[in-house]
Amino acid sequence: MIGAFADEPGEAGGVVEDVGEYRRPPGGGGRPTGRPAPAVLPSSLRPGLGLIAALAALVVLVLGLTYADDREPGAVDARIWAVVDGAGPPWRHVALVTDFLGEPVGAVLLVAGIVTGCLLLRRPRAAVFVVTGAGLTVGTTTLLKPVVGRTIHGDNLSYPSGHTAFLTAIALMVSLLAAGRLGLGRAAGTAFVFAAGLVAGAAMGWAQVALGSHYATDTVGGWCTALAVLPVSAWLVDRTAGRLAGRATAEGPADEPADRRANAGRQECH
Repeated sequence: MIGAFADEPGEAGGVVEDVGEYRRPPGGGGRPTGRPAPAVLPSSLRPGLGLIAALAALVVLVLGLTYADDREPGAVDARIWAVVDGAGPPWRHVALVTDFLGEPVGAVLLVAGIVTGCLLLRRPRAAVFVVTGAGLTVGTTTLLKPVVGRTIHGDNLSYPSGHTAFLTAIALMVSLLAAGRLGLGRAAGTAFVFAAGLVAGAAMGWAQVALGSHYATDTVGGWCTALAVLPVSAWLVDRTAGRLAGRATAEGPADEPADRRANAGRQECH
């Protein structure tokens, strides 16, 4: 997995990560300006986030195998639940607000707000990344739940926590885009992105346990699911955008003579 994040030449000979995609002049017409569009996964952060993704995927697998088909909390879950469960005001209100961010309405509003911000900043690739990353993260948790088969409060599938995975994914994507925009180096950028994901995952994880919606290990599984999925999602978006831009750049010179002939023909008519 980690090797896949290394810089690769695009089909048109450009580097996928940054120089494969070029902005076009305002209005959408004409040749590319030569200014590279920012990658959503800077090459400097690929090794660190690739390693984190691999370790997170391993944790998801181990926890899934450990708690497969369980209907009761484990020893660690029981201890944490005894401390966190049944939080009273005002903490319960905080937990409910946090939980809302992972509900369908709250999630759609959150994603729509971030996508709108990306488009206003003229970052279409970032907007695609937000939608793709959120969708793949939620989709992965949805697919894993029936496979693992862990339940809570009867037949409610609980592992991994989709709420925790979603909010972690949002924090990872926003911090990743911010790290690229600020030009943070490998160590600082990786630490910044990981810390953002940790804070978001801990907040939603606490809310889910406090509300009795998930076991603590469910939330760890959801957090690790986002850590495993997001770097891969970012790499796929950059790779796809780079290839599409590379093809457009390669096809540009072939169209140019025809344009010139058409312009020459119009000038002769005049």
